[in-house]
Amino acid sequence: MREKFLLWLDRFLIADVFLVIIGFGWFAIALIGKSMGIALGWEIWYKLWQPLFNPAIGILFLGAFSSWLIKKWKEKFNT
Repeated sequence: MREKFLLWLDRFLIADVFLVIIGFGWFAIALIGKSMGIALGWEIWYKLWQPLFNPAIGILFLGAFSSWLIKKWKEKFNT
């Protein structure tokens, strides 16, 4: 049961990493476009920052820490 949970947690974190990377790429492109006066989605990205990208970063850090903690706990008590 624990191994299956860790497997799904790792899969979820991988998807979350890709969401954060895509969000950063979008941010960089939109920021360059905004500085050049070209509309490349800055307003949309900014509206999605609070409800989508900010929690995704928090979940990524929390999930990575939780995964590390569970694996350390497993090493300590299974040896």
